Amino acid sequence: MTETPQRPLRVLAAMSGGVDSAVAAARAAEAGHDVTGVHLALSANPQSFRTGARGCCTIEDSRDARRAADVIGIPFYVWDLAERFREDVVEDFVAEYEAGRTPNPCLRCNEKIKFAALLDKALALGFDAVCTGHYATVVPGADGSRELHRASDMAKDQSYVLGVLDERQLAHAMFPLGDTLTTKDEIRAEAERRGLAVAKKPDSHDICFIADGDTQGFLADRLGGRAEGDILDESGAKLGTHEGAFGFTIGQRKGLRIGHPAPDGKPRYVLDISPVNNTVTVGPVEALDVTALTAIKPRWCGTPPSGPGTYTAQLRAHGGETEVSAELTDGTLRVTFTEPVRGVAPGQAVVLYDGTRVVGSATIATTGDGGGTRLLTER
Repeated sequence: MTETPQRPLRVLAAMSGGVDSAVAAARAAEAGHDVTGVHLALSANPQSFRTGARGCCTIEDSRDARRAADVIGIPFYVWDLAERFREDVVEDFVAEYEAGRTPNPCLRCNEKIKFAALLDKALALGFDAVCTGHYATVVPGADGSRELHRASDMAKDQSYVLGVLDERQLAHAMFPLGDTLTTKDEIRAEAERRGLAVAKKPDSHDICFIADGDTQGFLADRLGGRAEGDILDESGAKLGTHEGAFGFTIGQRKGLRIGHPAPDGKPRYVLDISPVNNTVTVGPVEALDVTALTAIKPRWCGTPPSGPGTYTAQLRAHGGETEVSAELTDGTLRVTFTEPVRGVAPGQAVVLYDGTRVVGSATIATTGDGGGTRLLTER
């Protein structure tokens, strides 16, 4: 929140064990809020989670979070949300890949865990807000409403993965790092000044619940044993076989294991994944061009837009913006791009922006050329 409240808030600070959430909790406490730290135990067997630089949610992370809370001088608890995390995030992730889609589990975790399960429990216990180390800003409106905006530093902006938050959730969200024009090194320096041992802890990467960072291996353990399928070209001709369509993503170039080159000698890319007939279709990079898409399950950061509008859109967590026109029709968001974009896959989120304000997020269902001549199968 960007304004100074009239009274101190009771704040529940989600502390992952990393530097960002520790500094966020420290800033909230320094601002005069009544802060309690909580670490979310998201694995039924946290000893199996990765260690070192790649993940979060390990035993080590829980201890790091506790030590940071001790230094800040705030109460600290560990809450077990492992079952809810397994159902809402991990199982959803596996099911989406099984259906041929490409999910983003961070969005689902923010939607279902940090700002649903955690927030609901916090409010029930009398807390006013949940604080996290995300880089985004919540801006109050004159009418008391809340808007979600990009972070001041675009290089660290994480508003894309927060686009699933609705107005009620934003009313109880606090992001102390969002309006800080500092580099990550400066955040680390601040942590060191505060005496936080996590100041030099490496950032987490990849997907927190995949122990070794091997997403394909993780999926193969859960979806393996399927009959092998065919790799086809755009005409339907068989080029090779695969051991599971779940091992591919739209736009993938490497690891296709096609035995012979394309007639033009150019690389081929994954164009479509069909779990119905267990096929993967490949073709030239130009065939990845998308000028329109439909998206389902929209979530709005405030009042839903009415009628057609012009926005910018972001299609992946670390992607750029592109100009679009969009309209919500019977619960389906229809988006048209000013210029073609590539590598857009069903299951990804499209997040709409009006300037720096996040309008909302929806899950991509189909992509095409705007005229319906090349739509990916809706699954």
